[in-house]
Amino acid sequence: MLKPLNTWIRRAVLLPLTALTFGLAANAHAQTVTVGVQSMFAPWKDAIAQKAFEKATGWDIQWRNFDSGGDVMMAMASGDVQIGVAGSSPIAAAVSRGVDAQLFWILDNIADAEALVVRNGSGIVAPQDLAGKTLAVPFVSTTHFHALFALEQFGLTGKVKVINLQPSDIPAAWERGDIDAAFIWDPALGRLKQSGHVLLTSGQLTNWGKATFDGLVVDKTFAAANGPGMQAFTQVLQDSTAGYVNAPKTWTADSPQVINVARQSGAKPQEVPAVLALYQFPLASEQAGSAWLGGGAAKALNATAEFLKAQKKIPALLPDYSVAINPTFVQAAH
Repeated sequence: MLKPLNTWIRRAVLLPLTALTFGLAANAHAQTVTVGVQSMFAPWKDAIAQKAFEKATGWDIQWRNFDSGGDVMMAMASGDVQIGVAGSSPIAAAVSRGVDAQLFWILDNIADAEALVVRNGSGIVAPQDLAGKTLAVPFVSTTHFHALFALEQFGLTGKVKVINLQPSDIPAAWERGDIDAAFIWDPALGRLKQSGHVLLTSGQLTNWGKATFDGLVVDKTFAAANGPGMQAFTQVLQDSTAGYVNAPKTWTADSPQVINVARQSGAKPQEVPAVLALYQFPLASEQAGSAWLGGGAAKALNATAEFLKAQKKIPALLPDYSVAINPTFVQAAH
């Protein structure tokens, strides 16, 4: 459920004090930093398993699992999380409400890794067949944004029952027959595909002008107070991503990297390689350019926020979404 504007702002005001507390603690002992993660597959999960981030930063990192980016952003607003994974839609929604967070790393271009899948036997063979059906999505997620956009494109706004379910709850609802379709990501997506088929992908909807991505965001005050640690953290992201991008065929079901990703994501190793291939993972040099943190990401957040406002999911737009972008760390990564 969306938090009222005044609640978000009130929580956001507390963040500087939280970040300051962490900064003072670092002088006495290893700084404790909480990072919010999700179940999606990505190369950095291998680095998490190897404790590469702790080694590089010197932080005592608490890795906290969340079901969706909306939950991550609410935890960041309350000061419970300093760094977290969220999709472009929950990031746009949160910063529009006054959460003082910055996008500093593009985890992935979602492309075909998120899809609208329909249950076999549901009678849905074309988008128009969704009329009168029940579609599950995690609200304020990238798939929620794309689901609403797709329904708008096919003249189905208000004609489909769209319900809020977390990724971990969707497979059970699917098996019970409570839902006819879901717009979701792996590992839940893989389970639904076993008895369903893909109707649309985020890649297709991106080509229609509404791009989505997953990113890592950081509390602005925390980032300003912990520059060296943030730079080290970002370098590990660069190194782990390059390890996959430069040699994707070595990431096989029996490779240590894939086994680590599977364990971190609650999946089977054999599921991982094919899913990783659905994403696009930009490296730091690309992220620093105009397509991403050099301008494109801010434009994508603005376009997402405009759509969310039209859908009455957020109350107002920011004048400029570049305030939610921090390209400093990718610019220095190599």
